[in-house]
Amino acid sequence: MLQGGIRNQSNIIVLSANTTRESGSRVQLANINAAKCVADVIRTSLGPRAMLKMLMDPMGGIVMTNDGNAILREITVKHPAAKSIIEIARTQDEETGDGTTSVIVLAGEVMVEAQQFLEQSIHPTVIIQAYRMALDDMIRWVEDKYSKPIDVKNEEELAVAVKSCLSTKMMSLHMDLAVKISLDAVRSISVDKAGYHEIDIKRYCRIEKIPGGEIDDSRVIKGVVLNKDIVHPKMKRRIENPRVILLDCSLEYKKGESQTALEIMREDDFSKILEQEETEIRRQCDEIIQLKPDLVITEKGISDMAQHFLVRAGITALRRLKKTDNNRLARVTGATICHDTKDLTEEDVGTKANLYEITKIGDEYFTFITSEESTAVTIVLRGPSKDIINEVERNLQDAVNCVRNVLLNPRVVPGGGAIEMALANAITEKSKSVEGVRQWPYAAIARALEVIPRTLIQNCGGSTIRQMTALRAKHATDESNWTWGVNGVTGELVDMKELNIWDPLTVRLQVLKTAIETSVMLLRIDDIVSGTKKMSDVNNK
Repeated sequence: MLQGGIRNQSNIIVLSANTTRESGSRVQLANINAAKCVADVIRTSLGPRAMLKMLMDPMGGIVMTNDGNAILREITVKHPAAKSIIEIARTQDEETGDGTTSVIVLAGEVMVEAQQFLEQSIHPTVIIQAYRMALDDMIRWVEDKYSKPIDVKNEEELAVAVKSCLSTKMMSLHMDLAVKISLDAVRSISVDKAGYHEIDIKRYCRIEKIPGGEIDDSRVIKGVVLNKDIVHPKMKRRIENPRVILLDCSLEYKKGESQTALEIMREDDFSKILEQEETEIRRQCDEIIQLKPDLVITEKGISDMAQHFLVRAGITALRRLKKTDNNRLARVTGATICHDTKDLTEEDVGTKANLYEITKIGDEYFTFITSEESTAVTIVLRGPSKDIINEVERNLQDAVNCVRNVLLNPRVVPGGGAIEMALANAITEKSKSVEGVRQWPYAAIARALEVIPRTLIQNCGGSTIRQMTALRAKHATDESNWTWGVNGVTGELVDMKELNIWDPLTVRLQVLKTAIETSVMLLRIDDIVSGTKKMSDVNNK
């Protein structure tokens, strides 16, 4: 209900009766509490001593993980600010693949630090200006002072970054295997296109999960693995150096687009119709057979008659492939995907594949089409149960993304809360020279950054106050101590150069940017109007 502007006039009702409206500092405090609640949910999932969360989805399935994004994806929240905080974990995951837990914990803490200033009636715009200033300074310092370059040609240096990424995950028990898999996979799909370095993980690095066996049986296949078997028992299950044709049309009689009714007057007309169907399929098969392929793969169906013609010509066929698998096959075999058999030429036949083989793993048949020079790979994951394989998949996804980040931007920063502590120290020093009211929110970012090392100490049961004071002193006494952080396993202070824990620069930068930008966005909200339109009102429009 809004007050009228003219004196002695009754209230003017602007909003409809079923609309709720919150405004002013109440909204900002509610947003801060929402961010804090979300951060508290996954705070224990940070670091090598991270606890797992077990989540049940509405269908009764179980998810066990300590991956920030996977946890928050399964949680349903009602508060709009909490939704946008959850959204940033997804952004972080898509952008860099790692740092999802850190970004939520940091965003929650940055929001909490703003609360005291709002209660002192400092305007949100002043707080926001200070936060933005701190962010710009941090980005500059991280890129110039607090990071070191690495040699991407050196496998050992790359492995260090991947090990740091995996040490907080379940795959830390199979560290060497995971490092080898992720390095092999990314090296294979890395291509240079017109002066641009492309590493497309989503399209060309697929993870195939096969329950059974041990985690150590997992491996990288240079090529494509399909959960398919041959369509006719007389077709071959192994061909070396196959000639491959890829189609996205069906090898069966095409039915009319719209419903077609045929009126047959004589008996022999029926056999003519069947002959036409046979002639059409024979024509399609003859056009394929002319090119003498060994293997035909289509995204659509293959009728029994077409199978018969292909078997007689000694051709093996697979059907009903996914579009994405077909695109990967095109990259492995060098074939062109054809929409119609009429258009097939010798150039469309793929000859790059070294081997086509169907193997029975467990109860199912899997088709392996491999090539040594392949720029598309499949990671085959084995494991005792579905839940474990799903967790291994999430861990490997992070590891593969970590390798990609380092290859695209070959700089690393110290892990274990060292970079956050170094930045906190630098911000505290710089805040002394910031003029006016802004210096307090500016300095508050330093306190917010300390949440990362503090949480690492808490999660492994260390003495938080004693160790944090010692770490603060370490960074304040000498700037060359910028690599000192927390050993997440024991809770002791340690130099990250000795422990050899280095994170990709891209990940930490993205954490800082996303956390502060989101906090800024939520602090700018001073009004929440939640109204429900009746369906009848919507339908009448």
